[in-house]
Amino acid sequence: MIIGIVQFAPVWEDLKGSAVKIDKILNGIADDIQVLIFPEMTLTGFTMNSQKFAEEIDGFSTTYFIKKSRELKKHIFAGIIEKDDDKIYNSLVHFDDSGLIISRYRKIHPFSMAGENANYSAGNEIVVTKIGKTKIGLTICYDLRFPELYRLYGKENCDIIINIANWPVQRIQHWKVLLQAHSITNQCFLIGVNRIGTDTGNKYSGQSRIYNPMGKEILNAEDKEDLFLFDLNLTEVNETRNKFPFLKDIKLI
Repeated sequence: MIIGIVQFAPVWEDLKGSAVKIDKILNGIADDIQVLIFPEMTLTGFTMNSQKFAEEIDGFSTTYFIKKSRELKKHIFAGIIEKDDDKIYNSLVHFDDSGLIISRYRKIHPFSMAGENANYSAGNEIVVTKIGKTKIGLTICYDLRFPELYRLYGKENCDIIINIANWPVQRIQHWKVLLQAHSITNQCFLIGVNRIGTDTGNKYSGQSRIYNPMGKEILNAEDKEDLFLFDLNLTEVNETRNKFPFLKDIKLI
């Protein structure tokens, strides 16, 4: 499965401006790429202005990625500020290669240090989506600090766990260590997609990464705006779990 990580600097709180940048990055994209993954709150950056940018199913972000996945014939994972009745969520949405919304994960752990919990509601369930037979667990940024969530995805035998983020440079070492740790303990591919650039309060250095089921770093994106590709050998997941059947020995007390 060929994965494309879109690491870029969103135009702050400018959905159309960010979409233009994405269009340029994806211009001439190869046909054999199957999946594209974008950072958290893809078109706005990590804004706390949730009331202004929250959208329902016909909003700009959702419509844009529906059209993009249909046009490119790729599965897309993107961050959307989602409105549902009177609640607003920081969500990760899976659009399939025909433009259909397949799954929607709502961030379980809003980042209280930045006041996210005051501006966004917390999700309350894990989401496992699929591409063919490949099982993919969905998480967002601050979720990475809570191993209990990742253990649930491990128990679901996910082949891949995705984390989309706006993870600042001052804590980037934690980003690397936690991604690697979750790949080892759950024996799956861990894909972390971060942004670059700056917003009103932070600087971001990218360093999007992929770790294999043994915790080996197999992709490390430079601090630049680009499309980074890797061809995942998904047979590694079962090979690792059969050789080291640690997940079968879990005793949750």
